[in-house]
Amino acid sequence: MYQIKTYNAIAKEGLAEFGRNYAINKTDNPDAYLVRSIDLHEHEFPSSLKAIARCGAGFNNIPLDRALENGTIVFNTPGGNANAVKELIVASMIMASRNIIAAAEWSANAQPGADITLRTEKEKTNFNGTELAGKTLAVIGLGHIGSLVANIGIDLGMQVIGYDPYLSVESAWNLSGNIQRAETIEDAVQNADFITVHVPKDHETTNLISYEEFGYFKPNTVLLNFARLGIVDNQAVLSAIEDGTVRKYYTDFSDELILNNDDVVIMPHIGGSTIEAEIGCAKIAAQETKEFLETGNIRNSVNMANVHAPFKSAHRITVLHQNIPNMLGQISTVIAQEGINIENLVNSAKDNYAYTMVDVDALEGHEAQEIVALLEVIPAVTRVRLLNNPYKR
Repeated sequence: MYQIKTYNAIAKEGLAEFGRNYAINKTDNPDAYLVRSIDLHEHEFPSSLKAIARCGAGFNNIPLDRALENGTIVFNTPGGNANAVKELIVASMIMASRNIIAAAEWSANAQPGADITLRTEKEKTNFNGTELAGKTLAVIGLGHIGSLVANIGIDLGMQVIGYDPYLSVESAWNLSGNIQRAETIEDAVQNADFITVHVPKDHETTNLISYEEFGYFKPNTVLLNFARLGIVDNQAVLSAIEDGTVRKYYTDFSDELILNNDDVVIMPHIGGSTIEAEIGCAKIAAQETKEFLETGNIRNSVNMANVHAPFKSAHRITVLHQNIPNMLGQISTVIAQEGINIENLVNSAKDNYAYTMVDVDALEGHEAQEIVALLEVIPAVTRVRLLNNPYKR
């Protein structure tokens, strides 16, 4: 019986993915957490915790290195809220173009008894806007969300330029052939009417759009940041608004620097806040947690390399260990000295840690426990698990 503990409200459709071999919120020493926004940086991880699945793309609320030190793999759910964010980007571009909020406020503040229809005929020119069709959209980052935004831009009749130096093959396949590829940020933004960023937050992307990049913008650009706080330098964006480079700045992340500015629209982090996105992310989180706990395969991890191999043998041994020389040799030697045949071995590393899966043939109960104990005493080994294939007897 696997034990799952949840934090925040996790969609019941996601929890339904766990079958009868799982118990939800029955212990404080679970095998896995499912979380959304709870801050775990000061949290004490139990030694039983093997996985944390974040129901969303961001993972700044989880201490990745400390999780690895505890032997805990952290997952996210890329793409689970991509459509929700895409639709909010489109809505924001339309709001920036059509003066929708100002027009609605004007009607709402009409005097009682006023004929708004007749007044509108006289005064609606105050709310004249522009159309998206024919405008140029620059998309910085062409992953799950960025590729959807780029494609919908084409569907709306826009000229779309994409920039992503790390474009994956999978993302490339999903892109419309009408999207132009830029080699630099300068090339992407210099003729754009709208610029939207969709990159993860790391040391390379912090202040990705700052004073230098604003120097490439043309006047009256609309900038959108629904990725992460800090990717756009907010001090620099205020300067760009003041000198007319940026006409409107739409973002999902509040910051004291940009509060109370008529040219900044701040939303309360609602990019993925749709019923469909919450259900989709919860389902993905549950599925990748189940796969990891039952087969050892790692999919969508943010602190360990992804590792996958068909589970065809009777047993699988997984070892999370430091990424140092001779670890595979030591692991293989322990298993071989016990007279156990290795049927398959898969290894992958990320930074200071590595993960090894070893498929072996039949084990007696005492042999299994002995091998686990022997592997656990190898220096630099963090966690050892023995998995039994329920379809192999």
